[in-house]
Amino acid sequence: MFRVDLNQNRLSRLSQKRFSELNLRERDHLQEWLANQPDALGEELLIIQKEFDGFDETRERLDLLALDKDGNLVVIENKLDDSGRDVTWQALKYTAYVSGLTKTQIVDIYQQYLDRYAGGGNAAVRICEFMEVEELEETVLNPGNDQRMIFIAANFRREVTATVLWLLSRGIRAQCFKVTPYAFGDELMVDIQQIIPTPEAADFMIGMAAKDIQENSEKTAQRRSHQVRREFWTNLKEAFAQTPCPVFPTITVTKDNWNISPVVAGTHYDIVLTQKAAFVKLSLERPAAAENKAIFDHIHSHREEIEADFGAALDWRRLPQNKVSRIEASLPCDGFNPDSWPEVHDWIRETSTKMAAAMEKHLNEAIGLARSHDE
Repeated sequence: MFRVDLNQNRLSRLSQKRFSELNLRERDHLQEWLANQPDALGEELLIIQKEFDGFDETRERLDLLALDKDGNLVVIENKLDDSGRDVTWQALKYTAYVSGLTKTQIVDIYQQYLDRYAGGGNAAVRICEFMEVEELEETVLNPGNDQRMIFIAANFRREVTATVLWLLSRGIRAQCFKVTPYAFGDELMVDIQQIIPTPEAADFMIGMAAKDIQENSEKTAQRRSHQVRREFWTNLKEAFAQTPCPVFPTITVTKDNWNISPVVAGTHYDIVLTQKAAFVKLSLERPAAAENKAIFDHIHSHREEIEADFGAALDWRRLPQNKVSRIEASLPCDGFNPDSWPEVHDWIRETSTKMAAAMEKHLNEAIGLARSHDE
């Protein structure tokens, strides 16, 4: 690996090092780097525990436990200069141990991690944000036998790579990442490369795994939710035809759990229906994240006035890690029960009308300021 000196138009070779000669340790260094920057492994991962030892009748502990975007558990085993010969056996044991974890247990494990290492927070909410769902009931965590393994080391022994390749051939998702430290003066750099499977093969296998997940997830409950939502939107469309809702003049009949009514480009009001609640939301989804945050902050500065005009408190969700921001009201209800729908229809009509009236002046001001700033 080389460092480019643009001023001199020259390359300088970086000095490849071993972790041991740098006095770096697996738990204190490599593990912490990955726990705080999991996308160094080439994808979005949510670390939910480290040094996890919640196994019955054993004191063994795995290095890092994560969730991927499909809700699969990912066992991450870190080694330094040498993988050792038993790392695959260790990871297989840990993967078998966690394969039986339920959604409730996963949330509890992540909550313990947040409380101990991240200063607290709501684990269920964080998982929903990571999975991009409204409620945990809308996703599956740790489905079937789709647990994954990731091995990290500076060098891999042949017995390890042979085992990983065999696992891959049997449809078990396993990856090897080679991590190499380099030094240039006082600077320390780390190169992390996926070596098994190659990135090209990984794309194919991940695509096939995603297809299997999609097929397996088409269960009776999911099919029913699609049917119920179509019935709900049809019912709501008929109700609004009889008593119009100014904020939602048009309702689209869909299997999805949301309907949208645009305000101006990149901002819209949404109706969202889940099994446990109905929502009316103002969503700020303009192309630039900074613009969404600026609009949100301006509106939020008038929170007291807006909530007084609206007549109730609202849920202000700036979502600093996401591009979008939202302001929402919710109604707890049995969303999949048709007997509750007349009440939900009336609530949506009244709530969206009040929210739009309370927001209009401040939203227009915020968008105007954003436009003038762009000009």
